[in-house]
Amino acid sequence: MARGQSASLDRKKLFSDPVMMGTIVLLIVFLTVFILYPLAVLLVDSVYSDGKGLTFEFFAASFQKASFRTAISNTLKVGALVGFLSTAIGLLFAYVEVYVKVKTRFMAGLFKVVSMLPVVSPPFVLSLSMIMLFGKAGIITRHLLGIYDNNVYGFWGITIVQTMTFFPVCYMMFRGLLKNIDPSMEEASRDMGATRMGVFRTVTLPLLLPGIGNAFLVTFIESIADFANPMIIGGSYDTLATTIYLQITGAYDKNGACAMAVVLLLITMIMFLVQKFYLERKTAATLTGKASRARMLIEDKSVTLPLTILCSAVALFVILMYICVPFGALFRTWGRDFTLTFRWFEQVFTKYKGLKAFKDSFILSLIAAPITALLSMIISYLVVKKKFRLKGFIEVVSMLAMAVPGTVLGIGYIRGFAGGIFRTGFLQGLYGTGAILVIVFIVRSLPTGTRSGISALRQIDKSIEESAYDMGAGSLKVFTSVTLPLIKDSFLSGLVTAFVRSITAISAIILLVTPGYLLITVQINEFAEKGSFGIACAFATILILITYGSVLLMNFIIKHFGTSRKVKEVEQA
Repeated sequence: MARGQSASLDRKKLFSDPVMMGTIVLLIVFLTVFILYPLAVLLVDSVYSDGKGLTFEFFAASFQKASFRTAISNTLKVGALVGFLSTAIGLLFAYVEVYVKVKTRFMAGLFKVVSMLPVVSPPFVLSLSMIMLFGKAGIITRHLLGIYDNNVYGFWGITIVQTMTFFPVCYMMFRGLLKNIDPSMEEASRDMGATRMGVFRTVTLPLLLPGIGNAFLVTFIESIADFANPMIIGGSYDTLATTIYLQITGAYDKNGACAMAVVLLLITMIMFLVQKFYLERKTAATLTGKASRARMLIEDKSVTLPLTILCSAVALFVILMYICVPFGALFRTWGRDFTLTFRWFEQVFTKYKGLKAFKDSFILSLIAAPITALLSMIISYLVVKKKFRLKGFIEVVSMLAMAVPGTVLGIGYIRGFAGGIFRTGFLQGLYGTGAILVIVFIVRSLPTGTRSGISALRQIDKSIEESAYDMGAGSLKVFTSVTLPLIKDSFLSGLVTAFVRSITAISAIILLVTPGYLLITVQINEFAEKGSFGIACAFATILILITYGSVLLMNFIIKHFGTSRKVKEVEQA
């Protein structure tokens, strides 16, 4: 009864607050129009024909194509192997960081840097490197090993590149899980005579199993939704994302593309629902709270040596891949003439409108980032701190974009805003403008910021905000003066994450960008497809410098202007 009265009181407070009610209404409209509506149009276009009405002929026609069936098989094969390899490598790096005493600080720092490199770089940079290192004119294959006919394109090329791209996601997940395991359980097993491998197999691994499943599904979803890497290094090995793209840009079959997009969407949605509502909860139930005390790091050479060697091998491979990019922009002709030159950087700005591409990308991302960060914090605040009927709707829809492949979302926006019910009016005018690109950036980055905000807000005692309400402050005042300052680290982190994700985005915007806007990632993709690796690497090098500069700036701001000293002292105490 008391709980019911409390919920009723919360709802009355909410309805009496016009600012909060207006915010909720605007959020629901935004999420409905820019996430649910494009997907609904996509679904309708896949089963509706002007001449025949409701029909499943587009699905039937798609499945009759051997190329489409092959694309589904290829996508699932790559996704499964990438999920397995990414999970294994991510667990290796996380285990070494949390459990193993690495011999030097340099090695420990190197492992951390390498595990974060792909997170803040364009999604297809490693594809460029893979071709330049192991292709027919590759440094390693042709010039070191004397192999002239090596084919890096296809299944293994996509798999290796995607694994190197996505394993940091698993690393970050496992790092948190491993830190939450109480070391006393493992030490008790050791005291009873178990070997290191025995402890890992009987204690650590069972506790991590839900997390392993969670990490596998996350990278599986990322892999099958990836467009840029298969487009550059896939060759004739078609995946669903590239097949859908070619269906709408090459065959001009919008209904067929919509049907194919729905198939890909169903696969990712099923995996997302399993990951979100089953494995994520099971992981949280298995590992609760924090470790009771510091862990004694493993110093046995029988453990540290092989694990360090494995991590070092992966780290050197990733470093080699990234070093290849700036050198690719400095050599006159990759694979033939290795004379150093700045001609490609000069052509970026003189011949290929590089200044406009960087300006457009930077401005659009800079507009999207603060809006995304603020929206994420508002949604997180409503989900964690408020009680109202449509709270679940806001949470689920805001996270839905995580399960929607960029190519699918792009087609949904084309069909929804170049036609659909918005044939006239303001929303129809969005198509082909910078505004729609900003909206796509916001929608794509919203789930990441929302998850971070929810985690941060759940650590804040409700009584802090209640005190402000009791003193007469409104919801807007409480949010801006109490809640937001307490979660400003998450806000700043979300701000830079949104900026990095926006400026390196490709899959959703490649279908929406018009000649009026030049975006860096689209330029890199275009030149890479043409085989103009010098120009592509020059664009990619500058883009990497921008993203890394953003991350360094974020770390500086959080360090000097983030959580106050008093709060840090209380946390440490």
